[in-house]
Amino acid sequence: MPASGEFRLSITRALADQLADGLAALGPDPLGPVYIGRVDPKPGVYQLYENGTLIYVGKAQASEPLPKRLRQHYDKLSGRVGIGTMTFTCLYVHEDMQAVSPEQLLINKYRGEGKAAWNFMGFGSKDPGKERDTTRIDADHFDAVHPINLDFVCADITAGTYIVEDLLKLMKRTLPFLFRYQSASFHRQLEVEIVEDAPTADELFDALGAVIAHADPEWRITALPGYVIMYPKDGPYPHALRTYR
Repeated sequence: MPASGEFRLSITRALADQLADGLAALGPDPLGPVYIGRVDPKPGVYQLYENGTLIYVGKAQASEPLPKRLRQHYDKLSGRVGIGTMTFTCLYVHEDMQAVSPEQLLINKYRGEGKAAWNFMGFGSKDPGKERDTTRIDADHFDAVHPINLDFVCADITAGTYIVEDLLKLMKRTLPFLFRYQSASFHRQLEVEIVEDAPTADELFDALGAVIAHADPEWRITALPGYVIMYPKDGPYPHALRTYR
């Protein structure tokens, strides 16, 4: 037996283990407005669980504290297809620890354990940018597995006649997924009729797309797996779910 050996201390692994232990000691709460409202507006790390399985690790900074980040995820998931029962846990993290990227420590730890699958599926991105519009997404990407729900009911939108520009702004605030569009002067001159209270997203896009395309055939609305766009452009959009015009 040798009389000497080598010891290598891994501070980052120790921190990751302590963070994981701290989160594991917590009982998950439902990911919903009531429980999110009980979280203090502080920076920290959080974990999301689907049907009790850890699927995502994230961080919240002072500019976007824990309640805000959790609410963003709640809003996003409410407009997706095939989402199970969502719960969360979170730890408040002091500002001086943010420099070591506590969520990345957890991600690195869980990667080796086959956990936190959504961290590796593109779940966390807010707006992928125009360059993603015309490119294909992988079959295991979050948007492909859980596409937007075009049957989402927009309960705050009532029947009536709307100026197109006003309806666009209202839809952008109301929809639980990204709706990116290009503004044009003729949007202030067109009207669109919404025939029923609480229309679905699909019904809104159908009515709006018909009016826009009639005024200018170059325009169309395209529903992609993760978001909806409206531009005077005919793609190609290889992974489009539906086009409205």
